[in-house]
Amino acid sequence: MSEKQLRMPIEDEVFLRELFGDFDSNKKLIESSLNISIVLRENELVLIGEDKSLSLGENLIKELYNIRKEGEGLNAQKISYVMNLILEGNDSDINKLIGDAIFINHKGRPIKPKTLGQKNYIEVIDKKDLSFGIGPAGTGKTYLAVAMAVKALKDQKVSRIVLTRPAVEAGESLGFLPGDLKDKVDPYLRPIYDSLFDLLGQEKYLKYMERGLIEVAPLAYMRGRTLNNSFVILDEAQNTTKEQMKMFVTRLGIGSKAVITGDITQIDLPRGKFSGLKNAIEVLGDIDEIGFCYLTDKDVVRHQLVQKIIKAYDKFENNI
Repeated sequence: MSEKQLRMPIEDEVFLRELFGDFDSNKKLIESSLNISIVLRENELVLIGEDKSLSLGENLIKELYNIRKEGEGLNAQKISYVMNLILEGNDSDINKLIGDAIFINHKGRPIKPKTLGQKNYIEVIDKKDLSFGIGPAGTGKTYLAVAMAVKALKDQKVSRIVLTRPAVEAGESLGFLPGDLKDKVDPYLRPIYDSLFDLLGQEKYLKYMERGLIEVAPLAYMRGRTLNNSFVILDEAQNTTKEQMKMFVTRLGIGSKAVITGDITQIDLPRGKFSGLKNAIEVLGDIDEIGFCYLTDKDVVRHQLVQKIIKAYDKFENNI
């Protein structure tokens, strides 16, 4: 079958620059994925390939142009995700990626869900007082939960944010580590701190900590407490025991919201201990007021290689 050409006049230089990417990296990604060639001639894109590939390429560029026109930036992750939706025949879902920001960080950057899975995750958190975000590394489980917590605090829907995580490596016995409580827990909560710093900036984060608006504590210190008017995040919940998980979900007080995040493929509990996250899925799955959101490798927003690594591990483990 002979190759054909399709011409698309485009005068938006910013769009063209982002479409091509640094050193034409995005252009090469599109060409290899759709089996087409893309040539820029003045303010005109020329697509070269067979009919089906040209149709897919034209559709992709139109959708990306609409996304860019709405003020959304283009990068390799977004281009790849939109392209996969088109290849899967889910073109109608692309406009769902365009929407208002959850939060504007201290640098003025809008924080938005980047995939349909992330968008669903945000909606579940918003609608449910207790929600679970379950999925592999790089899907934004923790970051988006922290963004929703900061938004709730800013909107005065809660009076504080409480962040906790099991310290599995130390067996929840942190006494032998040097320093005060914060020093002992810091190594285990670094991903949450990174998210807070990115959203608030160091100065505002420290101010919130001093005023008691943000509290960080190991999971063992949650026992016996009732958390009212709080946004509580339990991170790395796959490393809780059944007893710890039951203890945590029963801490929820009046006016509070809790998000539990975890990856059931990365359980670090000692042999013989059953994951509290896995148990909670079985025990609480039928309660309508509790939201469960399952993210997949398609929702990975880190380096594209991470998505391939997750797929490779899943394939290997399923064949064992």
